[in-house]
Amino acid sequence: MPELPEIETLRRGLERETVGRRIKSVEVPVAKAVHRNGSRKAFQARLDGVKLKSVDRRGSLLVFTLDNGELLAVDIGTSGQLLRTTPKDEVSKDTQIIITFTQGGQLRMVDPEGTAEAFVVTPDLLVEEVPELANLGLDPVAAPVSWTAFAQSLVNHRNDKLKPLLLNQSFVVGLGGLYADEILHDAGLRPDREVSTVSTMEIRRLYRSLVEILHEATKHHGTSTGEHPFTDLQGKEGTFQDELQVWGRDGEPCRRCRNTVTKQRGGGRITYWCPSCQV
Repeated sequence: MPELPEIETLRRGLERETVGRRIKSVEVPVAKAVHRNGSRKAFQARLDGVKLKSVDRRGSLLVFTLDNGELLAVDIGTSGQLLRTTPKDEVSKDTQIIITFTQGGQLRMVDPEGTAEAFVVTPDLLVEEVPELANLGLDPVAAPVSWTAFAQSLVNHRNDKLKPLLLNQSFVVGLGGLYADEILHDAGLRPDREVSTVSTMEIRRLYRSLVEILHEATKHHGTSTGEHPFTDLQGKEGTFQDELQVWGRDGEPCRRCRNTVTKQRGGGRITYWCPSCQV
């Protein structure tokens, strides 16, 4: 599932490739993808002739501001892609939406699992449509987060364990298992450590690891593996998989201490970590 660095990679690409363009037409091969607007025709009518003014990211939701005052929200779900194409490019059978611009070129939403969706909404109704946006946590990629703000937010969850907390969108937005595991390994902290047991020095390490790994992964255009597939607008894979220290490396030597990386199941999730150097 795409996490924060992958969604931010798409946002930056969309800012370069689509902002300032006017929509000529919209095709919706899969009506389910626009179900929030009621019908394909209703979705198409609200985008007909509008210009994309800007694109923002609200957690893992991509939000375009339109020149008619409305918003186009796009959620690529667990397996969706956004692709910048030409009208001549072959249309995949998994294509959900095709937006054609007046100056040429298209933006396509493709999703083999059908979890991606898009909808047009007025700004005042966005949170009503997606209630979790009202309680988003820290977003170190969108705006600088001070270590003191991070520490305060952390201690407010003193009875939580570290990995589940990192996956809590009201604490930090956009994290899944891959980056949570990498952040905790980099900080040298066990995934099951309770926040109340973490020292000030360890909080500083966790803060540094969180910020650095998210920025570095975004610089590498995200992570692309068989279990964690991702491509940018041009269909190119990210390269952060070459930097992974523990995720997907169970049975291999830890690159820090040379002991064996462990894969552990529990709580409905898989965790990769090093029992030797994460304490």
